[in-house]
Amino acid sequence: MVMAAALLAGALRRGRAGGGARYFAGESLRRLVSTLVVAEHEGGLVKPSSLSALAAAEAIAKENKVSLLLGGSGPTLHKAAQHAASSHPLVNEVLVADSDVFAHPLAEPWAELLRSVQQKGGYSHVIASSTSFGKNLLPRAAALLDVSPVTDVTAISEPRVFVRPIYAGNALCTVRYTGENPCMMSIRSTSFSPTTESMPETKVAPITQVDLSFLNEVSSRKSSWVNLTSQDTERPDLANACVVVTGGRGLKSAENFKLLEQLAEKLGAAVGATRAAVDAGYVPNELQVGQTGKIVAPELYIAFGVSGAIQHLAGMRDSKVIVAVNKDADAPIFQVADYGIVGDLFQVLGELLRKMPDKK
Repeated sequence: MVMAAALLAGALRRGRAGGGARYFAGESLRRLVSTLVVAEHEGGLVKPSSLSALAAAEAIAKENKVSLLLGGSGPTLHKAAQHAASSHPLVNEVLVADSDVFAHPLAEPWAELLRSVQQKGGYSHVIASSTSFGKNLLPRAAALLDVSPVTDVTAISEPRVFVRPIYAGNALCTVRYTGENPCMMSIRSTSFSPTTESMPETKVAPITQVDLSFLNEVSSRKSSWVNLTSQDTERPDLANACVVVTGGRGLKSAENFKLLEQLAEKLGAAVGATRAAVDAGYVPNELQVGQTGKIVAPELYIAFGVSGAIQHLAGMRDSKVIVAVNKDADAPIFQVADYGIVGDLFQVLGELLRKMPDKK
């Protein structure tokens, strides 16, 4: 009995010591967290997807020391830097790479910039949004830094424990990063809401110019910027719209997609499309919603003639309210829809257009 009691007491002491050690290690890790957020900007403002990346940095640790990296040239860059400096209480510094080389989202020069900034700053984490820019940049920069990135993160449990979707969003995987610094990740912006906390007037982060001397040492690059082709429209950006109206192959033609555009104008909504509609040439691929398109999570998502393929559902299933219109009662889209109408989409569209007033 005495021996058993001694053994039990020893085990308890070891358990307390071990628990204390684990607690101390976790607290130390949180205190040592510093994050570099690679931000995008447009029209002199930091993009909403990058503000979501700042929210992800806050989820890593409340005491996080955050630097925000902006690149480009001209007055819009410096205006965006001023916006970034007062965008979030966690931002300690705004790093500005002022050069025409970074005026376009080419992965080669941006990856070199990211490597240079990381080597000087020694950040524990590097975050970018899962936009086309972030998806293009992060793998290349990770290769230069010899680390493995964690992609499409939707939740952060601990500084190095993350949740990300797999199997086209049908399952969630918890990932523990055990590699060297930095822990590089891309985040799904729809999963992290930008802070609404008001900034104190005196809290403005300093703006620092990045040393770009490394550009002189870089050999000739294999890619170059040609041009950007985009539709001119007053409708909201698809990735950040509160209402999205999406059409599938059931619309049958590009001409019929104009009906969706009319409805979108009345609702103040963005227009989206399935991959089948894009591949058929009904709309440009910049409107594609899904696993290989844009990830959206609007307040209201209305799908016309969308069957609900697993790849499409992966890009919109986090929408707050989903309305589906399809003549096939067994279409998979109805399994995730909050409201469903089984019927001819053209009749439903016609009724909506007749009864809905124009947006003022």
